[in-house]
Amino acid sequence: MNRKHSLALAALMGLAMTVTACGSDDGGDDASDTDSSSSQSSSADGKIGVILPDTESSVRWESADRPALGAAFDAAGVEYDIQNAEGDAERMTQIADTMIGNGVTVLAIVNLDSESGAAIQEKAASQGVATIDYDRLTLGGSAEYYVSFDNTVVGELQGQGLADCLGDKKANIVYLNGAPTDNNATLFADGAHSVLDEMPYEVVGEQDVPDWDNEEAATIFQQLYTAANGKVDGVLAANDGLAGAAIGILEGNGQAGKVPVTGQDATVEGLQNVLAGTQCMTVYKSATQEAEALAQAAIALVNGEEAETTGTTTDSEGGRDVPSILLEPQSITKVNVMDVIEDGGQKAADVCTGEFKKLCADAGIS
Repeated sequence: MNRKHSLALAALMGLAMTVTACGSDDGGDDASDTDSSSSQSSSADGKIGVILPDTESSVRWESADRPALGAAFDAAGVEYDIQNAEGDAERMTQIADTMIGNGVTVLAIVNLDSESGAAIQEKAASQGVATIDYDRLTLGGSAEYYVSFDNTVVGELQGQGLADCLGDKKANIVYLNGAPTDNNATLFADGAHSVLDEMPYEVVGEQDVPDWDNEEAATIFQQLYTAANGKVDGVLAANDGLAGAAIGILEGNGQAGKVPVTGQDATVEGLQNVLAGTQCMTVYKSATQEAEALAQAAIALVNGEEAETTGTTTDSEGGRDVPSILLEPQSITKVNVMDVIEDGGQKAADVCTGEFKKLCADAGIS
């Protein structure tokens, strides 16, 4: 896949210093609001709309992103509306139309697919509403900015994590990729392949998981596992939900903890699996950091200013380089789970429950 992005470390550090600090991404009234949330006062002359994609592909959208975004917008004193499309592209279009009708001047979306996302952005532009791609790039779209983590690097971290767990011996590996309609999933897989294709591993199965559906992932992995006659030594799972699905199948075959599995999002379940040794690593992407970056870009647009970027990302379908704010993800293994806790990504009280209390204590988490 053709893509180009250049990262400027100095610019990223400048962004990190300029964003307004906000509270933990795992609490706040906005997290329980299933429709929308808005600030009580506004110091910016405009309104920002954000449409999250679903509640199924990852728990992050409601448990982390929504409260982090609300906190960032509240801290900036800007009026906003955050809603969730619940995995329905038509619903996302309807929400966007309503937000535009209600006077948003900046609209940020996490597209469910590039075609519907591009249509929303075209409609917004016709109404004088600026748009931002949040977390996922809309191929063929017209967003002014793209705010995300460097998703190729996410895949590279996953690939390196699996390689670290397997070593340089011959091994059979399976790829459990994300949704084929999600450009990020393509970048994750590309990044992972760039590392693992150089290793003495044989790919004995690789399949995308439609809509990042965890139940379907379990069925797919069972089929791949059976087709490989159970001779699977490692699993490149694109996020923690897919990892959990694979681990469930491995557990049923007495292989959980023996076959390393990767993940992403540093969810509570993912961190618990890492501590238990059934998942060899996950990738942490700070929702607070990403939300603050989106808030800064959106507020700049509201004020008629240019946002500070770290480089560009090539839209291969639209034939343009999209100004981007790309943040750096972090690899998480058993030895640094505490980094997620200290950053506010998860609460120790949520991770260290029941059988995981001792594992947390052993890892220095309190």
